[in-house]
Amino acid sequence: MKRNYLFGLLSGFILLNSSQTFAQETDSRIYDIIQKISADSIENSIRTLAGFGTRNTFSDTVSDTRGIGAARRWIKSKFENISGDCENCLEVFYQKELVTPEDGERIPHKAYVVNVVAIQKGSKYPNRYIIMSGDIDSRASNATDFTTDAPGANDNASGMAGTIEAARVLSQYDFENSIVYLGLSGEEQGLFGGQAVAEYAKEQGWEIIGVLNNDMIGNIEGVDGIIDNRSFRIFSEPVSQTETERERRMRRYYGGEVDGISRQLARYIHKTTQTYMPEMNPMMIYRLDRFGRGGHHRPFNDLGFAGVRIMEAHENYNRQHQDIREENGIKYGDVVEGVNFDYAKKLTAVNAINLASLAWAPPAPGNVEIGGAVAPAAKLKWEKVNGNIAGYKIYWRDTTSPVWQYSRFVGDVTEFTLEGIVIDNFFFGVSSVGANGFESPVVFPSGVFR
Repeated sequence: MKRNYLFGLLSGFILLNSSQTFAQETDSRIYDIIQKISADSIENSIRTLAGFGTRNTFSDTVSDTRGIGAARRWIKSKFENISGDCENCLEVFYQKELVTPEDGERIPHKAYVVNVVAIQKGSKYPNRYIIMSGDIDSRASNATDFTTDAPGANDNASGMAGTIEAARVLSQYDFENSIVYLGLSGEEQGLFGGQAVAEYAKEQGWEIIGVLNNDMIGNIEGVDGIIDNRSFRIFSEPVSQTETERERRMRRYYGGEVDGISRQLARYIHKTTQTYMPEMNPMMIYRLDRFGRGGHHRPFNDLGFAGVRIMEAHENYNRQHQDIREENGIKYGDVVEGVNFDYAKKLTAVNAINLASLAWAPPAPGNVEIGGAVAPAAKLKWEKVNGNIAGYKIYWRDTTSPVWQYSRFVGDVTEFTLEGIVIDNFFFGVSSVGANGFESPVVFPSGVFR
């Protein structure tokens, strides 16, 4: 009896940990993308953007050397030059929305919030989009001061430069899904640029796989005294803001409080980074954004799209939203000298490899359901994906684990039973695996069957 009991424990351990004995499949193209990201190219873009003096949303729009008008025209020209190098593979255009003082206290006068959009269409699923965004605008200490110098080198020329560089590198490849490279304005006045594009995407019927919002990816010296050039944060909210009352009730009984689509996107980025860039330390932060603050992924989340914020781990508040000055021996202001270009290169590579992985991946399985109550088994079923796929992978984890710990490839089927697993002790999900080896994000069950 004792021998059988010990054998059962050992068998269960082997079952739960068997997925960890297999080597992670990788694709050489992802390593090529990492190598092609250039710190020099990113530095040149950051210096150019900071050189426009101020990029406040309400600053000069006529000058070719100063203000947000000059900045957005330069960004558009960069995307157009990239498109020319890839035989017009990018569709580049402005998207704009009029705002007035009635729209918010940080709007000093009526103006257009103008975004720059560059779309690299997918060959197989052109209406499925993965988005990388950076912010065009900057600000001084006073958000409505549109004349004082506000170079915004890290906040957020770094994110914008990374987006341009990702476009330069990824435009050299063909993808099944579409990629959008975004320069967003009006962030400092109330996330107006992201709101305008999110609403545009919904009107156009875009199927958004996810939004990677990059806001400050160039600082390694925190105001807390820590210097760290490997760690970065992935902010994501737990569940969709558009969930139904039925979905809310189901969560109470079947779980999913930390398993919304944005959280699954964060886990995808975490896993991809650890696979291809193990020197990096991705930190998943279980919060929409920093405490009491906001970013341009939020408007997409508000409309039910998956979106996360990617940024440095240790901020320096002396270099954010500050007039350039020196007081009591402390230098204030977001200047180029505060940016570490090699670090910005690393975080740009993090974005690029996740954009590529998602753009090469098949659609995620639909209508994933789970069953198996009062039985030593977990049963899952889902809708088949149309496309060239190898099959599906079931993931599971401890209910307190932040990441998926175990997985099993189950082939090209639409249902599967994991025997010998007590469903009450784990959370489960399913992903699609393409014939090329790339996976969709994991889908948490949205229904239950008997």
